[in-house]
Amino acid sequence: MEHHLKIGMAPTRRNVFSKESALEHKRLIEKKLTSWDVDFVGLDWLNKEGLLYDQKDSQRVAEKFRNEKIDALFLPHVNFGTEAAVGKLAKELGLPVLLWGPRDDSPLQDGSRTRDTQCGLFATSKLLRRFNVPFTYIVNTKIDDKVFERGFKNFLAAVSVVKAFRKMRIGVISTRPGDFWTVIHNEGELLERFGIELVPTTLVDVVDWAEKLTESKEVKEEMELLSQRVDYSGIEKKDLEKVLALKRAMKKWASEEELSALAIQCWNALQRAFGVMPCFAHSLLSDEGIPVACETDVHGAISMHLAQAATMFQRPSFLADLTIRHPEDDNTELLWHCGPFPLSLAKSRPKIGRHFILESHSPGVSEWEIEGGDISILRFDGDNSQYKIFASHTRAVSGPFNKGTYVWVKFKNWPRIEEKLIYGPYIHHVAGVHGKIAPVILEASKYMSGVEFDDGEPEAEELRQWLRCEIDEL
Repeated sequence: MEHHLKIGMAPTRRNVFSKESALEHKRLIEKKLTSWDVDFVGLDWLNKEGLLYDQKDSQRVAEKFRNEKIDALFLPHVNFGTEAAVGKLAKELGLPVLLWGPRDDSPLQDGSRTRDTQCGLFATSKLLRRFNVPFTYIVNTKIDDKVFERGFKNFLAAVSVVKAFRKMRIGVISTRPGDFWTVIHNEGELLERFGIELVPTTLVDVVDWAEKLTESKEVKEEMELLSQRVDYSGIEKKDLEKVLALKRAMKKWASEEELSALAIQCWNALQRAFGVMPCFAHSLLSDEGIPVACETDVHGAISMHLAQAATMFQRPSFLADLTIRHPEDDNTELLWHCGPFPLSLAKSRPKIGRHFILESHSPGVSEWEIEGGDISILRFDGDNSQYKIFASHTRAVSGPFNKGTYVWVKFKNWPRIEEKLIYGPYIHHVAGVHGKIAPVILEASKYMSGVEFDDGEPEAEELRQWLRCEIDEL
């Protein structure tokens, strides 16, 4: 799927202030975005200045930006700006909006001022509110200040999440396991409220596709490559080939249907029909940017897709059970699942074995601890027509050995996190991803109408302090 972002940049000024100063700041902003490799479309085609100051031009600019297929709108105020022009543009496009302007210079010797940018930002923000247009604001700072860079790059990652949320298609393979009431979802509500489309198929179809691929050249080649990376001595070669055929079948279906993520009934019917666990297939697909949620957890699949989008698709996500607390540390929790965590995250030589819980003990389960560092957990979920998105930072620590795929993570105050998750609307599944994505999710949630941001660690105000550069670490 296409993950590239394009920004529509509509710098604005007001006639009563210095045109020369406005043009100079426009050039400086464009130079800064170029240095960050931001793909943006400006207004040099609109008039000699390349600035928006006449509300009569708002519709033309909207049409141009639509044709360019921009993903978000940046409204730098290079002086006071014209709130009606940019406000109407933002209302027309309905995209994420970034509002900011460079800090004003000192008054001239005669007492006059060249830009009054901050004052204009107050005016535009009020109009955006009247138009019910959600927006992101970066505190009025100089172009080279860290606040602008941090805020702009966080906004880009938030746009990545919003784009993923608004264009989501989740492949659903079979119904939920009968005993798992926790993963019940409302398909009609997901479509009607958020535009999230579920694309169903059956296990019969997937197994049929996989059986036709078991002896394929592609599976043989992938088997050869993986034999150098994983230890599968605990299972039969033919079983691993079946897992890889299953992976190929799901990937082909995802490509044909342009799916964002998958949710599959991974037990027990699949084992009776095909004789393997799909866990290692999940691992490989998640590494290739197609997250797969276990136990037909549709909300989990949504969470996984949003988690990787928050990293600008630079890191794979994984679905984990919140399983047990560390036997010696009250603030450390086990993130675990049978075996679907991405192979690229394996800390030591990975193994493929048999399921140690299910009675079938079917082959195809990954076994490794994943790499450490900063990890974020995320969960999109809802019940009774109320939806939230929970995000928290944590950090990997050492802990007891586990079967399956796992990592122990430490929180500052796990009982607070546990209590939040228990009161819901969450379950025991969370999406995990390496990095610190909570500020991104905080900002993205503004554009996810009907979804409330729910803070873990750090709390929301601390995230805002970080965005304002009042603190350097989260």
